Amino acid sequence: MKIADYFYCTPDRQWDYAAQLGVRYAAGRMPDGQMERTAGSFELLREMKERFEARGFSLKVIEPAPPNQKIKQGLPGRDEEIERMCTLIRNMGRLGIEVLCYNFVAYFNWERSRFDYPERGGALVSEYDFSKTDHSVPTPAGIITEEQLWRNFEYMQRAIVPAAEEAGVKLALHPDDPPVPAIRGISRFLTSADAVERAIKLVPSPNMGITMCQGTFQAMGEDVVKCICRFADKINFVHFRDTRGNKYRFHETFHDNGPTDMAAAIRAYREVGFHGYGRVDHVPAMAGEDPEHPGYGSVGRLYAIGYLRGLLEMDGSLED
Repeated sequence: MKIADYFYCTPDRQWDYAAQLGVRYAAGRMPDGQMERTAGSFELLREMKERFEARGFSLKVIEPAPPNQKIKQGLPGRDEEIERMCTLIRNMGRLGIEVLCYNFVAYFNWERSRFDYPERGGALVSEYDFSKTDHSVPTPAGIITEEQLWRNFEYMQRAIVPAAEEAGVKLALHPDDPPVPAIRGISRFLTSADAVERAIKLVPSPNMGITMCQGTFQAMGEDVVKCICRFADKINFVHFRDTRGNKYRFHETFHDNGPTDMAAAIRAYREVGFHGYGRVDHVPAMAGEDPEHPGYGSVGRLYAIGYLRGLLEMDGSLED
């Protein structure tokens, strides 16, 4: 596995920390408010890549995809959003950016009930509690069924998968987080390993695979290590994290404080021949830290990256 870190497009303290930790690969977020422009412009994406290179990082992953709620909800304008995704994929291929991490969560993204749940030693993490939401109150999007999501997803896949094949880009589909059946009338459909497998087989391709988000698979009730073995060569990206609880109520953990045998997970990645990029995710906010972006503070990430590096070195599977 090659260790990557998740970066906003403008250099900040995390860029310095990651460089000091020896991280060489970037999973880059396109600039908020300009995602549509960046996705459609080869020059803007190239400038973003060069900005990383100037600081010693190789931009290898883009996450998330540009805005695509019209695709997910089946609204007018979805074809324009699909073309924007295809343009991004083609530009990524031209620039040697290898992986697009994307989800298909309608209306909501990764939903949480609070961001101050006390973990070990008083560190703060996010928690999801299904019962804390009034599900009788619909969203302005109304009711979106699971069947609609499957249709809309397949419609998109039939366009972006061929584009990825032509560009030589790997697609890494992220499961639904939290993996509950629905939130306020908005269904969620990538909520089990079986559903994720069905999704990546709708438009079969060697370029189509998943983001192995360990914490989401754990919250599903799946065995993370067995899922690594199950998806094997369909793992195109890794989110190295863990959760405690079940899909209806769970919280993030320190990477060494959850139910998943993380050393066994690392062994499984080696055994299935995974040589791609992985990053730590959803880290605790530690003492004295008030992160602007919950789950993506710097101090907790220092610990998590060091923990991941140690496991990889112990296993002999750390790749430069």
